[in-house]
Amino acid sequence: MNEQILITTSTSLEGYRVTKQLGLVRGITVRSRSILGNIAGAFMTLFGGKSVIYTELCEKTRAEALQLMILHGQEIGCNAIINMRYDANEVMNGVTEVLAYGTAVVVERSN
Repeated sequence: MNEQILITTSTSLEGYRVTKQLGLVRGITVRSRSILGNIAGAFMTLFGGKSVIYTELCEKTRAEALQLMILHGQEIGCNAIINMRYDANEVMNGVTEVLAYGTAVVVERSN
């Protein structure tokens, strides 16, 4: 499905009204760092500043969780997701779970 889903962290979408609430949608992914990534990341922390390796890993993980949430929303027929949030937890040392979740709704433009 190529239809774009509107997503907001707010509880409403300006210019739209909710016509149907479909419930919770979520996307979850679990990622671990590679040994080489850990070595490079540890080396970068010796000098301080931004850790590009870990930033890229976090961005890719959040993007994947977001896309999985969108797919879940498309499967149940929403055209918007409101009150969207991220959550992250360390499952075990070096293994992190990222969850993207929100409320799937059907919206239409307000007059």
